[in-house]
Amino acid sequence: MTFEEGCATCPNGGIGLRHPLYEDDLFWIVADAHPLIEGHILILPKEHASCFGALDDATFSKFTGLYARVCDFITKTYGGACVFEHGVTGQTVFHAHMHFLPFDKPLEKIIPESDSIRKIANLAELKQEFAGRGKYLYLSLNKVHYLVDVKLGFPGFFRNRIASALGKEERANWKDAKDNQDLMRTFDSEATKLVSEWRHAVPMGGYL
Repeated sequence: MTFEEGCATCPNGGIGLRHPLYEDDLFWIVADAHPLIEGHILILPKEHASCFGALDDATFSKFTGLYARVCDFITKTYGGACVFEHGVTGQTVFHAHMHFLPFDKPLEKIIPESDSIRKIANLAELKQEFAGRGKYLYLSLNKVHYLVDVKLGFPGFFRNRIASALGKEERANWKDAKDNQDLMRTFDSEATKLVSEWRHAVPMGGYL
């Protein structure tokens, strides 16, 4: 296992692991410390990988099982689920992390550029895209998977687009938000509620 000094999501690196939901030998699942909306969850590999497409086959296989369970939890608890990963395109934290959050709006609210999005069959295509191109932008709405043209990418691309769609623009830039004490108190309150919902919904204190 490799850790990166100062990484926000490696142990002792920052606040990324402040609100744990689940841990096994390969992954953490946490409530996002800077949520776009209540119910915002991250899956993070313990290995300091650049993106999920870079994971080895066995680790990626374990990830896909966790992915499905987190989607099911969000859908049952909050409604429709949105998932995204920058995949080294527009990252602001340079440790692989997949975002899951409640979202009940159409795809066009995030990506109005219809010619810049391509539907894919499954998560395995992330590994193929990374192997072939070294980068990707991944988005899923209600279990339909898409790749978005990386030419659209900029730091925090999905956070900005989704925050705008939710009417929560003040949450888009987590680096600015962390200096807003009122907003951080709201974030902590939402994360605490999410942890409670998780413990109620997932048996054995959060173990999958």
